[in-house]
Amino acid sequence: MVPVRSGNAASLGLAPAGDPGFRVVHIILAMDPVTIFGIAALTFMLLMYALERRDPRFILGFAIGCALSSAYGFLSGAWPFGVVEIVWCGVALRRFWEVRRFRTTAL
Repeated sequence: MVPVRSGNAASLGLAPAGDPGFRVVHIILAMDPVTIFGIAALTFMLLMYALERRDPRFILGFAIGCALSSAYGFLSGAWPFGVVEIVWCGVALRRFWEVRRFRTTAL
């Protein structure tokens, strides 16, 4: 975890008092790399899930997002989350192959 200096931002001379944008940046900088990786992996996974009806490649992207969030689960010590996400990765890969096969034979 990244050490955080005590005191508020204004007293440290880092930002004007009441600057809400600084608060968000300060929170992000205070996160450890595993947490930042987890947020990125889950955001990517949800984005791919939202777009998966548009093209089978988004289903593959969702599977990759599930694998990344599974890695995050294991890295953060939440191994049940990691197991569930790797199962979802398998489900998404199977769905990708079925949709891809159906689209190739339907043409």
